[in-house]
Amino acid sequence: MSIKLIAEIGQAHNGSLQKAHDYIEAIATTGVDAIKFQTHIAEAESSIYEPFRVKFTDKYATRFDYWKAMEFSLKEWKSLKKHCDDVGIEFISSPFSNAAVDLLEEVRVNCYKIGSGEVNNFLLLERIAQTGKPIILSSGMSSYQELDETVNFLKLKEADFSILQCTTAYPTQPEQYGLNVIHELKSRYNVPVGFSDHSAKIETCVAAAALGAEILEFHAVFSKNEFGPDVTSSLTIKEIKILAQQVRNIEKAFKHPVDKFDNSKFVELKSIFEKSLAVNKDLSKGHILTFSDLEAKKPANKGIPVSKFKEIIGKQLTREVKQWDFLTSGDIK
Repeated sequence: MSIKLIAEIGQAHNGSLQKAHDYIEAIATTGVDAIKFQTHIAEAESSIYEPFRVKFTDKYATRFDYWKAMEFSLKEWKSLKKHCDDVGIEFISSPFSNAAVDLLEEVRVNCYKIGSGEVNNFLLLERIAQTGKPIILSSGMSSYQELDETVNFLKLKEADFSILQCTTAYPTQPEQYGLNVIHELKSRYNVPVGFSDHSAKIETCVAAAALGAEILEFHAVFSKNEFGPDVTSSLTIKEIKILAQQVRNIEKAFKHPVDKFDNSKFVELKSIFEKSLAVNKDLSKGHILTFSDLEAKKPANKGIPVSKFKEIIGKQLTREVKQWDFLTSGDIK
């Protein structure tokens, strides 16, 4: 099983094109597979009535103003896509309007990510399905009833899609992770399943990988002291490097299953670590062996295997034995 690692920049660039390029350079060194942006076109997706999810600044009067500040032009988006291509990392983005899909088609995005708030936006899903591109669906705020409707919609469109377990809380706490949902989603929908993380902890994605997540998405930030709504839910570049290495180890483990029926590779070690039966005291010839007479000592193959101890209890010694002597089959009648 290959695990796709996606580092989300989101709005961590704070509207700065140069900073967005800086993130691409930094994340390209971490070992992840893809970088995910968010493509916002304020007029198409929002209004002055939209409230802030997190009132992290007084710089913008409304959230519409914030989205406006996060926009890039078509030329700028193309430069970001080209930069990703140049450093060998996949460019992904989440559109929040049909206008954003139209823009991303001109950018030639390869894959679309659907944010948790857009799962039931069938207008947007219809437009994305029309592109024929793969879709990654985040399930954050959706019940199974709502997900059923969206999955049925995408299957009718013959869309190539996967689903991420996600909890829309920033940052998520351990009791909110919903790691159990990974298996539930696989069983319920029979599509590739992953995990979108907002915990800002390395171990969360590692646990998800061990539970079979095929896609891992997490927010990236240069510093936990940065400015923005997702900072408290993000991993630093250094943390992402550690996460990527740990997940690759888990990925390697899945690719090399162990056959527990075959322990032939351990023959030599078994002879060292396993034990043979011995006596724990001096015993005379003719002594009837009891449980309290016995001890197990390394190595194996020095006499009677310790696993056979029950077979010699009540048997008579054929010779005098000294404390800590190994017992052999010739020592008992």
